[in-house]
Amino acid sequence: MKLSKWAKGKGICYMTAWRMFHKNQIVGAYKLPTGTIIVPEEVVPEKNVSKIDYTVVYARVSSSENKTNLDTQAERISNFCAAKGWVVKEIIKECASGLNDKRPKLRKLINDPQVTRIVVEHKDRLTRFGFTYLQDLCSADIVVINEVIGEEADIMQDFVSLVTSFSARLYGKRRSKRNTEKILKELSSRD
Repeated sequence: MKLSKWAKGKGICYMTAWRMFHKNQIVGAYKLPTGTIIVPEEVVPEKNVSKIDYTVVYARVSSSENKTNLDTQAERISNFCAAKGWVVKEIIKECASGLNDKRPKLRKLINDPQVTRIVVEHKDRLTRFGFTYLQDLCSADIVVINEVIGEEADIMQDFVSLVTSFSARLYGKRRSKRNTEKILKELSSRD
């Protein structure tokens, strides 16, 4: 059967299946001279969740001011997983910048050999940059619910992410500077 049909039967997007094929993770799959990728019938996984599936929901927001958004994000992802028939074993919520590469919960998740599937709402919830590297290095399948389609839209999304990230850092520094000035002013007024 075609790779697209196999991916649909497994409940993953076509691009994830395509990456799996190119990493030789689909046993017996081969490419025809026309470019069509064929997966033998016996390799097709059942739609029922097997006992070895370990699906994890990952939700992230940039600041603690958005904690309510964090909860609703995790709920939307969990509902998506339920609609696909995936049993969610764990929900990981994190408040950190997408540019921060020292997020302990994400690092633990990526290095956990039990995890077979990581589900995120948008790829920038996992990381702002280097998403493809994470996909290649992570042993689990990374499923993105809302993927940006088209190269122009993807480039624009990267640009917006970059501007948003640096703006947040700049405003954070300003807020920190104002707080420091306020503390110094209070200390000097006590003398």
